[in-house]
Amino acid sequence: MHTPKTFPLEAGWRPMMKDLGVKPADVFRRAGLPADLLSHLPTGLTPEQWFRLWGSLEAEVDDPAFPIRLAEVVTAESLSPPIFAALCSPNLTIAAQRLSDYKRLIAPMKLDLKTSAQGLSITFHWLQTEALPPQSVFALEFTFFTRLARLATREHIVPLGVTSPRPPTPAAPYVEFLGVEPTKGRAHSIRFSREDAERPFLTANESMWNAFEPELRRRLSELEESTTVAERVGAVLLESLPSGQTSIETVAHKLAFSRRTLQRRLQAEGTNFGTVLAATREKLARHYLGRTAFASSEIAFLLGFEEPSSFFRAFHDWTGETPDTARRRLAALPLNLNQVTDQGMR
Repeated sequence: MHTPKTFPLEAGWRPMMKDLGVKPADVFRRAGLPADLLSHLPTGLTPEQWFRLWGSLEAEVDDPAFPIRLAEVVTAESLSPPIFAALCSPNLTIAAQRLSDYKRLIAPMKLDLKTSAQGLSITFHWLQTEALPPQSVFALEFTFFTRLARLATREHIVPLGVTSPRPPTPAAPYVEFLGVEPTKGRAHSIRFSREDAERPFLTANESMWNAFEPELRRRLSELEESTTVAERVGAVLLESLPSGQTSIETVAHKLAFSRRTLQRRLQAEGTNFGTVLAATREKLARHYLGRTAFASSEIAFLLGFEEPSSFFRAFHDWTGETPDTARRRLAALPLNLNQVTDQGMR
């Protein structure tokens, strides 16, 4: 198993800190990191830096139960890749397997899974650091998996048990949220019954996950400091298109630019926001039409169009043909999503 030396700091930290009522600059300064770190995304943190950042966040929030607040804002509309992967899964067991594969790409952590007649056990291990991770990191994983199971099944799932060498304190908020009291144990783990682990997710969407996963995994694990602004805009759009967040203001905010600065940076690279947006949509449309069975109306949604008719007109402007005509032609052609989206960012 390859373990990265650094772990990406995602744009999602900005709204998370806003929800918690803390100032990013204060959190980063306390952690010994640049106060304007969110202005230099994508960037990577070493495990030690990552844990210092979490410890700083914990200290700034000054609420031992804040992991519960974070878990409660997880929604089906969240397009953070690990959450998206989990929500698209058929059940909690598959969701945990996907997170086990993906988690080490975004945090210095790995998951060990065990399934048995009794159910599913998830044990958390921390990578590449001698420092003890902050208590809030453990607590967030327990509350996240419980919230995930409840959100995806629309059932009040209660874990069979939660253990930790350092159970979160005070215990009362966690007992109320989890439905079970965390106990002291040798490992950081959470267990679910077999019935709950195999309970169907109402949010399951395997075809959508199959279409998104390769590109999201590649981009979020391989983005480097040397990427162009246009490529960074394209990466944000890949996450934002299905939710319809396609405005330059939204993308500029996620990249910590002003609208004017983003326009200027793109112009310096010989492009503009509209060109990058259209290129991203066109290349993804070609992929969906040639390599999936999505209906044109579904593709319109995935590309962030409010109406299918808007997609049809745009596609005709891009290619001079209709989506149905393109589907018949593209179905016979080899197409690599990684290559075409790279081309669309240039």
